[in-house]
Amino acid sequence: MNGEEFLSLLSEKTKCDGKETARMVSCLTEMIIGGLQDGKSVSLHGLGTFEVRKKLERIVVNPSTGKRTLFPPKLVVGFRPSVSLKEKVGVVSDKK
Repeated sequence: MNGEEFLSLLSEKTKCDGKETARMVSCLTEMIIGGLQDGKSVSLHGLGTFEVRKKLERIVVNPSTGKRTLFPPKLVVGFRPSVSLKEKVGVVSDKK
């Protein structure tokens, strides 16, 4: 499902017009980004949790040249799906 299809379906389900639906999705996105920029994790009930994770520095070797390159640490956005989302999609966890 692409962005247009998502907005169309959401508009249909909420009985809001397309512009209103696009504005709501935009506001939600801005709120998630704002929370992450403040260093907080953002949890959406039934969906999961967005969080900022630190990726450690690492050395990568180019297999064709053998050249070693140091990649510095960086921050990345991670998503951890909720248990209910995993169950609905059919994802099975090995952890106990």
